[in-house]
Amino acid sequence: MDNVTHALIGAGLGQAGLKRVSGLGMAALIIGANIPDLDAGCSMYGLESLAMRRGLSHGPIALLLLPAVLTAGLVAFDRWQQRRGTRPADRATVRPRWLFLLALIGTLSHPLFDWMNTYGIRLLEPFSSRWFYGDSLFIVDPWIWLMLGLGIWRSRKRERAAHARWRTPALLGCAAVALYTVVNMGITARAERAAADLLAVDAVRDAGPLLVVASPVPFKFWERRIAWRGAVRFGFGHSSLFGATQLDAGSAPLGLDHPGLAELRQRSADARAFMFWARMPVVTERDGAAYLGD
Repeated sequence: MDNVTHALIGAGLGQAGLKRVSGLGMAALIIGANIPDLDAGCSMYGLESLAMRRGLSHGPIALLLLPAVLTAGLVAFDRWQQRRGTRPADRATVRPRWLFLLALIGTLSHPLFDWMNTYGIRLLEPFSSRWFYGDSLFIVDPWIWLMLGLGIWRSRKRERAAHARWRTPALLGCAAVALYTVVNMGITARAERAAADLLAVDAVRDAGPLLVVASPVPFKFWERRIAWRGAVRFGFGHSSLFGATQLDAGSAPLGLDHPGLAELRQRSADARAFMFWARMPVVTERDGAAYLGD
């Protein structure tokens, strides 16, 4: 997901009450929710970065190491402020063990929500390079922004007014996002199952598809764009929670047997990285030239 979403998830958890268990608790949750994306720096390598992103920094070793590093940094920051006499007087005592737990919770929320979109994540790096896909949330979801944003804003307003139930709006926002995510998982499963059923009885479309993906549509969370890949062909379709799943009339060859593809992969690091990242690689021809795409 985008980093605004990750930050809102961390802030929502903190405003729901978790930030009170330790000084700098909110910082641990928000930074932790974003810290696995430190691998974004590899984007300087261009297309080759596709083989680097959402891998090692999102895997099990990093998900334990990064919270520990973050905790050490926050504790050091608190002590540095104490020595300088600039530590805020209203900051609660920093409890390293609880702070680590908050950093861990924030960090674990990151791969959980990254898994929810179609981009994919390698949850087991460095032990396995397998990609995992949730196909349930668009990478930038304004509905999540709205639910968490309103919950955090109302909670903060109540907290400043010393309202006894200041946590409630944030708790409701987090619960709403959890329910929204589960509903979207169901919409995706329904769309993929319906598309697979249509393909299974239509030999013209390359019966027996190897892969059917129902991608969330921006803003319209109740709709899905269908992409399917069979043994030798691929095609598209559309599904809506309020209507039938439909597949487009045409299909096209995957083109992965194109004679130039093997040569391209051999001589181009960019092509190898792209093929490693691509979920539905295809080779199409236009104006006498062949193009590798996904």
